[in-house]
Amino acid sequence: MSIAQVIGWKFNHQPGMCTKNGVITAFPGGIPSQADQDKWTKEYEEYVSANAYKEKRQAEYPSIEELVVALYDSEDKAEIDRRRAEVKNKYPKP
Repeated sequence: MSIAQVIGWKFNHQPGMCTKNGVITAFPGGIPSQADQDKWTKEYEEYVSANAYKEKRQAEYPSIEELVVALYDSEDKAEIDRRRAEVKNKYPKP
């Protein structure tokens, strides 16, 4: 994880922010303190950790094609529902 990822996330990739070799070189209003950077990094790490389950679920959920087919077949829909529930149980929300 780099400070570029952190400030991009924290400040929605606003213009005027630049980093080089893991150091903030330009930032609107001046370079933030190390304490602020550490605080933002901790917030970002907590955010990533709290949302990791989403990517894991996404990788195992049924495909869009399978979902569309299931709309027209109640047996397929039941199977899709079962698979989704299985994935949700495997990767619960924190």
